[in-house]
Amino acid sequence: MDQRLSRAARRAGAGLGLALALVAGALAPAAAEAGPAGAARTEEDTVRIMPLGDSITGSPGCWRALLWADLVEAGHTDADFVGTRPGDGCGFEYDGDNEGHGGFLVTDVADRGLLVDWLARTEPDVVLMHFGTNDVWSGIPAETVLDAYSVLVAQMRDQNPRMRVLVAQIIPMDPARSCAGCGRGVEELNAAIPAWAAGEGTAESPVTVVDQWTGFDTDTDTYDGVHPSGSGDRRIADRWLESLLPLFS
Repeated sequence: MDQRLSRAARRAGAGLGLALALVAGALAPAAAEAGPAGAARTEEDTVRIMPLGDSITGSPGCWRALLWADLVEAGHTDADFVGTRPGDGCGFEYDGDNEGHGGFLVTDVADRGLLVDWLARTEPDVVLMHFGTNDVWSGIPAETVLDAYSVLVAQMRDQNPRMRVLVAQIIPMDPARSCAGCGRGVEELNAAIPAWAAGEGTAESPVTVVDQWTGFDTDTDTYDGVHPSGSGDRRIADRWLESLLPLFS
């Protein structure tokens, strides 16, 4: 499932890159940046954001590029995307660090404790988690996926007790005849996420549900029924942006 973005998506990214070329250069290393009033910005002023998931997040995951550009355009040059994986080409320069691992199951990541090392190496303040597509593809029940989510959230809080966790209701799947139960599996997982999040969140470390499912059309917003096209990347970035902006207040 680790596939490349379509030519159309690449063209869309390239067009955006021309429009945002000056904006993209605004994000320099935190210690050397200047704030709005010209004061030096320190490392403590940055908001470290980890995009976490599978190939929808990481291969190439150009919604991350669009989201980063949107944050910069909104004046949030204090955003620092973090992860042990570098970004792929999306038509313009952007902060590409991420934890998008093509083909990975969230249940396997939880069972193997993989996130613990990723967190220790990157120290995020915020995690954007779109994870579970491969689990649904593998027929893993929603309850088991949510148990894995809980393991990951506990690991996040062990690393940072004030972690802000944004969890996606994942985008729909409609792979042609490859996974007859995938569409229904996504619906069942997404329907269960809000109640899970309500029980998992705390005042110090809230869990916010981000609806990436509603209005996402697999015919136009994916190129294969699973992975986002250019329009899909735009939709995903917009939904994350809406939930991220309050964290910069």
